[in-house]
Amino acid sequence: MALKEYKPGTAFTGVIGRTVDVSSQAWPEPLRARQGMPNVLFIVQDDTGFGQMGCYGSPIETPNIDELAAKGLLFQNMHTTALCSPTRSCILTGRNHHSNAMSCITEGSTGFPGGNGNIPFENGMLSEILLQQGYNTYAIGKWHLTPADQASAAGPYDRWPLGRGFERFYGFLGGDTHQYYPELVYDNHAVEPEKTPEEGYHLTEDLVDKAISFIADAKQIAPQKPFFMYFCPGATHAPHHVPKEWADHYEGKFDDGWDAYREKTFARQKELGIIPADAELSRHDPDVQDWDSLSDGEKKLYARMMEVFAGFLTHTDYHYGRLFNFLKSIGEWDNTLIMFISDNGASSEGGPHGSVNENKFFNNVPDSLEENLQMIDELGGPMTFNHYAWGWTFAGNTPFRRWKRETYRGGISDPFIVHWPNGIKSQGEVRTQYAHAIDMVPSVLEAVGIDAPTAIRGVTQSPIEGLSFAHALDDASAPSKHLTQYFEMMGHRSIYHDGWRAVCPWPGPSFTEAGAFFGALIDKDKLTELDATAWELYHVDVDFAENHNLAAENRSKLIEMIATWYVEAGKYNVLPIDSRGTMRFADPRPQIAVARERYTFYPGTQMVPINACPNVLNRPHSITADAEIPNGGAEGALLSAGDVQGGYSFYVQDGKLHYVYNYVGSQFFHVESNVPVPAGRHKLRFEFEVTGKPDMAKGKGAPGLGQLYIDGTLVGQTEIPVTMPLSLGLGGGIVCGADSGSPVWDKYEPPFRFSGTLYGVIVDVSGELIQDPEHTTKMIMARQ
Repeated sequence: MALKEYKPGTAFTGVIGRTVDVSSQAWPEPLRARQGMPNVLFIVQDDTGFGQMGCYGSPIETPNIDELAAKGLLFQNMHTTALCSPTRSCILTGRNHHSNAMSCITEGSTGFPGGNGNIPFENGMLSEILLQQGYNTYAIGKWHLTPADQASAAGPYDRWPLGRGFERFYGFLGGDTHQYYPELVYDNHAVEPEKTPEEGYHLTEDLVDKAISFIADAKQIAPQKPFFMYFCPGATHAPHHVPKEWADHYEGKFDDGWDAYREKTFARQKELGIIPADAELSRHDPDVQDWDSLSDGEKKLYARMMEVFAGFLTHTDYHYGRLFNFLKSIGEWDNTLIMFISDNGASSEGGPHGSVNENKFFNNVPDSLEENLQMIDELGGPMTFNHYAWGWTFAGNTPFRRWKRETYRGGISDPFIVHWPNGIKSQGEVRTQYAHAIDMVPSVLEAVGIDAPTAIRGVTQSPIEGLSFAHALDDASAPSKHLTQYFEMMGHRSIYHDGWRAVCPWPGPSFTEAGAFFGALIDKDKLTELDATAWELYHVDVDFAENHNLAAENRSKLIEMIATWYVEAGKYNVLPIDSRGTMRFADPRPQIAVARERYTFYPGTQMVPINACPNVLNRPHSITADAEIPNGGAEGALLSAGDVQGGYSFYVQDGKLHYVYNYVGSQFFHVESNVPVPAGRHKLRFEFEVTGKPDMAKGKGAPGLGQLYIDGTLVGQTEIPVTMPLSLGLGGGIVCGADSGSPVWDKYEPPFRFSGTLYGVIVDVSGELIQDPEHTTKMIMARQ
């Protein structure tokens, strides 16, 4: 017997009598998706360039991604914003990144409507839309859409994944994470990986395991219920972490260098019909060395960096295959609409020489070739946070020029594949229609037959700004609906309109090394100068890779394009232009917690993200642990901050009190107490006294004197000649009573939990330090 149902919010359709025998039941109708609705799977890869996957002409093996393209559609004219958080906001909302208040990554937010990092609730996400249509909704992997000050256990949680329409989440909230020691969040709480690197742990495998289990959990109960999954691995963002055997698979494959890679990939792209037959390869980048000019040591290092990257990508593809095979095994493959995209072009954050530690980039610290060579055998392993050199970046974006963070096509033209056997008749074809990440949401809604809602949870919705390309899925000759699109990323600007592009590079057509790391300010006078002299013009309908600047010969068209950029900028909250690059990270921002000078931390609690931690950079501070040492002694971390990329650890080991400062993974400054820590309850203290000024442009934070105290008595000191000026990194926050995850240094094994009794640890940034007149006199005399 069928139950009688009525729509929630409407009148009860049963009968209510005086007693149940003269009454009839009716039930609020459960929220069910329409029969046959497809699953939707977004796969958002990180920092993967146009020329880095097999189906886009690369020699890197990606058979599972290639299968999507062979049995689906490969787009050669898809665009992103040139940076991760901004693009991801577009992918999920269908609105431009400045409309989403996401002008930069969340750590680079500014106090203006287009950049404060708080995605408005009137810009509903696809998860919120499909949840209202009876879908299960899952987010897996990288998020990086929560304001940095809101990504701690103090919340608020309304801009975490579960606050934006996802029912389940497993991944990491920040921009990147260690692939062997990730900072994991499960739903709304932090968790530790279930295995160690020594036991074979890797984040990509873990994410796919959780993706499969989330789907299986629901399908075994309600097999007809569709799902939306937003799957975002850490790959191929730095760190390029992969087990050695995957990197070794490519041994010797890149010994001929990045110039040869470009030529071979370009030829293969033409052979596959991905780019026009008459396309021209962009010029050799002026910031990239000719491969033939490199020393044997440089070639060896750079080739290994690319072997590691290639292994990382192939390893990721292998685990995609596990997810795909699971969907096939449960009969859901054919009715799953998959959209696969990279969030921006290949990344230049490794600098000209590559890096074993990406945190150097965020602190304006140039990499050292000599230091990197010493670490060549560790690349891809847990003791590095590695990234390849610029040469591989520009090769990875073949045939385009430049890279991530710039709005030339190398930064914004990205791989995009659509696969849906039950919904798309065409297979193995290339689509040339102009599209942007904001077009994904409206295309999904049209393809599955859902109207954009006027309200979500009582919040009136803004118009979706993207335009559907669903009409082109089975019609290769269909015209593009997307005729105009602006771009702006940290001062680098461009505009597309009906087959033309105008580009205003900043700080110039070629980054200097300092410019790449530090950024430069565009003031009002400089902006006027740039608008008058710096814009370039390309007819991309016939000049696919932006090789022929027509600004001089077609001035009227250029002026029209510049004017169009300003019109679009006015529509979408783009102004003011902020070109300060990594200097934006140092801006003060509102915090959930009330500003204070003393912070108390407790053992057994979640890691506190860097952005919610006391800012000890370039300022005097102290760390005081209230600890009890048993008669047999104790050891472990009292307080740690950061990870292998950089940070500090205050700990007890071998009966002594220790402090170590890790400067971007390349220098370690350590002090040990000259006496044992006695049994009993004690105040164990570290102080940092600033002794000089920082030089942020050169990657040098304030130097200082580090001192250890036991119950107010000085027991050790050391000079700390350089500190990190801008950031401890994007991950690895403060942990009280342990150094879990990737350890600050390798003199102990994580999680290095304190084995005594720890009552609490106070970090004081007031500048109040213990006064020692005798020591002060000695210091003054020593500096004469």
